[in-house]
Amino acid sequence: MRGFSVCWSGRALAAPVRVLGWVAVLTFSAMQLAGQATSGTLVLTGADRRQATSLNGEWASIVDPYFAGLFSFHHEEKKNGWFLNYKAKPGDPFPTEYDYAKAPKLKVPGDWNTQRDSLMLYEGPMWYERDFTYAPKEHTHVFLHVGAANYHSWFWVNGKKVCGHEGGFTAFNCEVTPVIQPGNNFVVAAVDNTRHEDNVPTLETDWWNYGGLTREVSLIEAPEAFIDQYDLHLERGEGAAIAGWVHVAGGAVGDKVEVAIPELGAHASATLGEDDRAALHFDVKGLQPWSPETPKLYKVELHAGADSIDELMGFRTVETRGTEILLNGKPIFLRGVSVHAEAPYRTGRAYSDKDAETLLGWAKELGCNFVRLAHYPHDETMLRAADRMGLLVWSENPVYWALEFDNPKVLAKAEQQLDEEIGTSRNHAAIILWSMANETPNTPARTQFIETLASRARAMDATRLITAALLVRAQGNTKIVDDPLGKALDVIGVNEYIGWYEGHPENADVTQWQIDYQKPLIVSEFGADAKAGLHGGENERWTEEYQANVFRHQLPMLNNIAQLRGMSPWVLMDFRSPNRPLVGIQDEFNRKGLVSDQGQKKQAFYVLEKAYKEETVGKAE
Repeated sequence: MRGFSVCWSGRALAAPVRVLGWVAVLTFSAMQLAGQATSGTLVLTGADRRQATSLNGEWASIVDPYFAGLFSFHHEEKKNGWFLNYKAKPGDPFPTEYDYAKAPKLKVPGDWNTQRDSLMLYEGPMWYERDFTYAPKEHTHVFLHVGAANYHSWFWVNGKKVCGHEGGFTAFNCEVTPVIQPGNNFVVAAVDNTRHEDNVPTLETDWWNYGGLTREVSLIEAPEAFIDQYDLHLERGEGAAIAGWVHVAGGAVGDKVEVAIPELGAHASATLGEDDRAALHFDVKGLQPWSPETPKLYKVELHAGADSIDELMGFRTVETRGTEILLNGKPIFLRGVSVHAEAPYRTGRAYSDKDAETLLGWAKELGCNFVRLAHYPHDETMLRAADRMGLLVWSENPVYWALEFDNPKVLAKAEQQLDEEIGTSRNHAAIILWSMANETPNTPARTQFIETLASRARAMDATRLITAALLVRAQGNTKIVDDPLGKALDVIGVNEYIGWYEGHPENADVTQWQIDYQKPLIVSEFGADAKAGLHGGENERWTEEYQANVFRHQLPMLNNIAQLRGMSPWVLMDFRSPNRPLVGIQDEFNRKGLVSDQGQKKQAFYVLEKAYKEETVGKAE
């Protein structure tokens, strides 16, 4: 068996790696730790399908705005930092100024902002600690699986550094096999949500910068050679053939890989090549393609040596033909809505099955067959729910507004997050669109930056469509879509706010559209703010009546766009944003939701529901 190197977003570790038998021991320099999140994480497809020991629950927490737990007053990395979880002893020649046993608790998963009033506006480092017991098995890898940690994060197990990560919305996995021990163990995490210009996203967003271990944390096991990535999809064209590949970390050339779909009596096998992949291609009979009307999921069994994964997958095709979007070879109109990962009722970052089912349940009630999951990758619970419920998905990389597009390091960060997004989520039938960006400025540097991402996404996954939400420009009563980035996209997304940020609702009645690309168009945002329960005239801003009036004028205008193939108005539910301070109306919420954060449906909800269910808006061809 060959050894394997832990990879970070598909690239070999920059940090030194010493391979001892079948485990990789990571070493990290102080410069790496002080300057940026270190490498040492692994992207796993279907991590939630593996045997896991949950570490969810209450974790001790210490707020550390000066990062005193890691750095001295001369900003030198401490050898006795708080990651050691040191217990003070009588006679110690030094004071110990922290004690996790006495520290307040935070729930994981969960953002810290909504768990404690004093932390609502906090941005900075936070320490987490949790004790656990474990019984390691021989010849078994153990990974610390983190669903998401915003934004920079570092992890130690039993005082030993295991990995670091940058990015607040993608899952990652840290090898802990060399440091975990039988019996009692502890894990310490430092999470820092401080905004920086060279982050992705950058300094300013229109959503709350929720900090912490915002998604689930667990320990997952895998044998010495294990399946880390796989891609299985229905081929386009006539017939029913499934193609793809399985990658085995630590495998050897010639090792056998098997894939079976028992319900269809389908089975295929192949052997690993020099790239540790086994290419697969097999015909299936009686397959029911996944669609919003029939979201059929099949149990898929993957085997490689001692490793096995039981997946639940749907199979469908998506492509374009001229200005049409084809699902399973047939034109489709995407009746959608945009969705933030904001938890209904309690607010804060969404993470649970109940959160996902509530949000997507409202989308289904609207008559949607499509959701734009903005403005960052959403978690596995949301994607699994979309698979089950039959909702097509636009999944978005957090390239948002004005990044440092001329900074190669920022591009590398965006590529990393894209790699993690696709590598983790590529087998969800619901996802049909990878979105590269939202509302970015039209500059040559921006265009080259996002074209690079689009090429990378196509190289990783040629089975889906590439899009981005573009800004439009106006010339009189004409909206012009001529952003040069459109050349790199399969489907053009555009955001516009006639009746809210410009003009009045009736201006939509006389607006014409000039689109310089003969490609499918999705109007990815339109809408207006309204506080639930605030009523007045249809021309009185902030009322439910005004918001509904905007929708009544928007829908006929959009219906006149010949190549319109979808829409995802902004937004399903109100969500927190520090950019929205109007007292008594916004109160730090973006109020463009069709539903309030407390589940109250506004008048515009019913306007859109009627249009979708009566199919008076949108054409598939």
